[in-house]
Amino acid sequence: MASFDVGAARAQRQEALGRAWSFTLDEDTFTLPTELTRKTARTLRELDDNDVDGLLRALMGDAQFARFDRHEVTMQDIAAILEAYGKETGLGLGEG
Repeated sequence: MASFDVGAARAQRQEALGRAWSFTLDEDTFTLPTELTRKTARTLRELDDNDVDGLLRALMGDAQFARFDRHEVTMQDIAAILEAYGKETGLGLGEG
């Protein structure tokens, strides 16, 4: 019996989705991962449910989050970003 090849399965998923999902805000482009590492998942679990900045920082990393934080963004903007991200990647973040 052949063993399951994790690397091949990952490559297939990444080929289908790409390695990153991007969005543009005021002509500035940001990327979010299409797959979460165990470390990122653990960080997200440890966050308070209302810690939107913590969620975004965990997904974006410190450098991107610092750029993002310079923009005037509403909670509705963030909800729209997370909804689109979830629909396109299957990662349902920020949902009730």
